[in-house]
Amino acid sequence: MADINLWAVLLAAASAFLLGGIWYGPLFKHAWCREAGVDPDKPNGHPAAVFGGAFVLSLVAAAVFAVFLGPAPPLASSVGAGLAVGLGWVATSFGINYLFAGRSLRLWLIDGGYHTLQFALYGLVLGLWH
Repeated sequence: MADINLWAVLLAAASAFLLGGIWYGPLFKHAWCREAGVDPDKPNGHPAAVFGGAFVLSLVAAAVFAVFLGPAPPLASSVGAGLAVGLGWVATSFGINYLFAGRSLRLWLIDGGYHTLQFALYGLVLGLWH
């Protein structure tokens, strides 16, 4: 971890957190709520706990991805790795769970799409800022 740019990790986590606000807000809020069976007007816990927990988990994911990439990854490689991790590992893992849980393809596309872009953003930030 000594060679990892912690500021870049923090920015990567913040970028994914902001992406989530847009993705699960104006872009797909209603579709996601409908597919997930969530009432959009009823919070699922205290907002500070939900958003705080989400940011901490984004921070952990960004830090682990930074370690995976190494201290100075080339930009194209880091973005490509982010797309591969997001789509090939995270989204497919969600897909397995969603198949067994009987979740819809639409929900998988929304969640898998977010996580694919999340890791691509991590790769972008970590590839640009060593």
